[in-house]
Amino acid sequence: MPITREERLKRTALLLTEEQMEKLRTAHVMLLGLGGVGSYAAEALARSGVGKMTIVDNDDVAVSNLNRQLPALSSTIGRLKVDVVAERLRDIAPDMQLTAVNAFYLPENPVPIPDDCSVVVDAIDTTSAKLHLAEVCMQRGISMISCMGMGNRLDPTKIVIGDIYETAACPLCRVMRRELRKRHIPALRCVYSTEPALTPRTDETAETRATGRPSPGSVSFVPSVAGLYLAYEAVRIITQTELSEK
Repeated sequence: MPITREERLKRTALLLTEEQMEKLRTAHVMLLGLGGVGSYAAEALARSGVGKMTIVDNDDVAVSNLNRQLPALSSTIGRLKVDVVAERLRDIAPDMQLTAVNAFYLPENPVPIPDDCSVVVDAIDTTSAKLHLAEVCMQRGISMISCMGMGNRLDPTKIVIGDIYETAACPLCRVMRRELRKRHIPALRCVYSTEPALTPRTDETAETRATGRPSPGSVSFVPSVAGLYLAYEAVRIITQTELSEK
């Protein structure tokens, strides 16, 4: 027999009210980026009972993803992350309405935010895209939670949730604060690390990004925790649950 939504979420319903569970069921979360941060956020949201989700990513699974990303398995190398994650989420929550979009969000070519979107979860790397998302969400009155830099960090206990203008020790946060002020965006809820970024060792075998800069170092237990924090904050916003602030 198929597993019902009620059976699947029985443990969650012990902590949230019927009204809050219903808010999750009727919520639509748009999540952008399915790497080390976003893949964990997506799975946590599906397991939390979000009724509708749009996931966006255009990367393939690479060997270098195996150390930290949920979609990365020996058997999935070369496949689209959005396809692998979609299969996993549908297996976890068959009742969830899921839209998987193979695209790269850019200001000049943005992926449309659905009209019924409750929360936008930003787990992408491109600063210009983060800023554009923040602008669109402010204009449309959509809640947004954004992840800042998690590369070159080792300590997951240094990850916190707060407003972008309260952040410190993160170069990406500094750029975001400056650019958000230019756009007259007064606040942005974000997940960030207070741990100063480490300097990764490099050699002739080190990977480089499209910008030509070396890829950051990473571990399994930092981006995953950040992704779970994104999911926590999204659920808190949807359910209006007064949980302790991080």
